[in-house]
Amino acid sequence: MRVRSLAAVAAILVLLLAAPAFAAEGEIKRAANGKPDLTGTYDAATLTPLQRPEEYGENLYLTPDEAEKIATDAAKARADRHQVSDPNREAPPEGGDGSPGAAGNVGGYNSFWLDRGTDTFAVDGKFRTSIIIDPPNGRMPETTDAAKARFAERAKLRRPNEGVAWWLELDGPGPYDGPESLPISERCILGFTGATPTFPSGYNNYKRVVQTEDHIMILIEMVHDARIIRLNDEHPSPEERRWLGDSVGWWEGDTLVIDSVHFRPDGFLRGATKDLHVTERLTLQPDGNILYHFTMNDPATWEAPWSGEYIWKRDQERVYEYACHEGNYSMGGTLRGARILEDDWRAGKAASTGGE
Repeated sequence: MRVRSLAAVAAILVLLLAAPAFAAEGEIKRAANGKPDLTGTYDAATLTPLQRPEEYGENLYLTPDEAEKIATDAAKARADRHQVSDPNREAPPEGGDGSPGAAGNVGGYNSFWLDRGTDTFAVDGKFRTSIIIDPPNGRMPETTDAAKARFAERAKLRRPNEGVAWWLELDGPGPYDGPESLPISERCILGFTGATPTFPSGYNNYKRVVQTEDHIMILIEMVHDARIIRLNDEHPSPEERRWLGDSVGWWEGDTLVIDSVHFRPDGFLRGATKDLHVTERLTLQPDGNILYHFTMNDPATWEAPWSGEYIWKRDQERVYEYACHEGNYSMGGTLRGARILEDDWRAGKAASTGGE
């Protein structure tokens, strides 16, 4: 009997020592140090758009019927896509993007491969009309004149493929001179959905969080972005600039606050500059989900800061490697195609001038 009693006491002690890792109903899960335990995998896919459709004005909420209709329409669209099996899918017409009568571009993969989620997200039981909550109209603020000028210059190097090396008529470097001239997402340096802050995407919406006493790691499924957030630390010198910015964090009650600065000037997240300042707040919910809030502040790009929030849903799936460059033949094909078009352009010029 004494052996059994000792065994029972030992079992109780083990449970008591492990208590911070377990949460009673209505309470959040906590780490051994008492902080909310964010460790886990989350699915951030949502049908809620980043910017609010203009017809909603400053209305932050959907009615339950509106939310249900969005989910039902999305489910029907998915079912329609799956009715056609891949082996029977017809290839796009030569030089086309798969749309009837389209020509000029082969395009990307079709909507069969997209995964935008199955419903809109809700906060406190209320469905949202947009991820952006400030400004009150749920849309990005007006861009500055300086930003408009930057965007216009960048647009000169981004045109539809018309089969002509039009860039040779421009002064300065061209958009297809080499690998470094291609957009950073095509070079698999950063995911096109962003990591600091991170936005929902058409696919690859999982996030993996690993939490220790002095660091938080957030792995973004899209491409390979792994953010290492130092807790209770200082930012280094502004000369040290990084693709994901420099991130330090601290706890305010049960909310993790992350402050990120020192971005690279060629990051271009949503058109921002190197002076972008991002503040994020991660709050663990009793159901295991995370309420993710962010604020973007870059006076050189937007006339005012803007903020948004959405739900990361706790999930049991794993985050698998997204080997962005593995089997990625598009970069070589893009550059080789550009050289062919340039040769054709020069040959045409020579012919029109009589070989002069």
